Amino acid sequence: MNFKIALAQIDSRLGDLQGNVKKHLVAAENARQLGAELVVFPELSLTGYSIRDMNWDLAVNLGRDTTAVKDLIEMGRHISIIAGGVEEGSSFRLYNTAFFFENGLVQSAHRKTYPPTYGMFEEMRYFSKGNSVRAISSKHGTLGVLVCEDLWHVSLPYLLALQGAQVIISLVASPTRLGANEKELEAATINTENQRAYARLLSSYIVFCNRVGYEDGVNFWGGSQVVGPDGEVLVTAKPFEEDLIVAEISEHSVRRARRFSRHFLDEDPTLVARELDRIRLSSGS
Repeated sequence: MNFKIALAQIDSRLGDLQGNVKKHLVAAENARQLGAELVVFPELSLTGYSIRDMNWDLAVNLGRDTTAVKDLIEMGRHISIIAGGVEEGSSFRLYNTAFFFENGLVQSAHRKTYPPTYGMFEEMRYFSKGNSVRAISSKHGTLGVLVCEDLWHVSLPYLLALQGAQVIISLVASPTRLGANEKELEAATINTENQRAYARLLSSYIVFCNRVGYEDGVNFWGGSQVVGPDGEVLVTAKPFEEDLIVAEISEHSVRRARRFSRHFLDEDPTLVARELDRIRLSSGS
């Protein structure tokens, strides 16, 4: 597990699947020219975030018709790609999904498990919840993939790390209301604190790919990051601008972090499972 990862912090065009595919191809080729072997895009990067009732028209059914993303499937022969889009499942439910393109194939890497519906968010009106969190195998090793709000639920990165994911990747569309005061970047501070904490506690890389641009009176602040397994920030993208950043992923860094502090190696999933069952039964849920 030694490779270069690129984060393509882009501004997606709302509802323009084919235009966004072309933008992904350009960014993927630029990442490849920089030596990256895997490129990550933000949440719903193929469609834009505020798609609402356009979701049916923009959905890709991986078991029936992948024509809309055929060029990304082909590009996946040259560089692995993780991008966000709308997936239609076999039961015709729609999911906010992270797609994984590699070796001429595409799979659903993760269906967003916690679509937020509070404040300005209304995702549960348009998407179903994913019901599993599974690490994926790639030619770069075992990867964990989450989508935005999922990273705010400590159980999900924990479960991915227990499955052997030493790189946990989150596709994000984190909005900031319009304005120019410095407090808007408080979101960047909070997210960085969370990512550094996860990286240290799980002795794993945390990859945070956020988008930029404007939709429906809301802007997206960017600030994509790669945090090393020791909790140190390795690279950060520009705020509020499109950017392409690259970082080295090193198995040696994970090994060193886990040798230096054994807390993750000493984790006891059997104890956790037993206590969760006890709590669940005692609460009647």
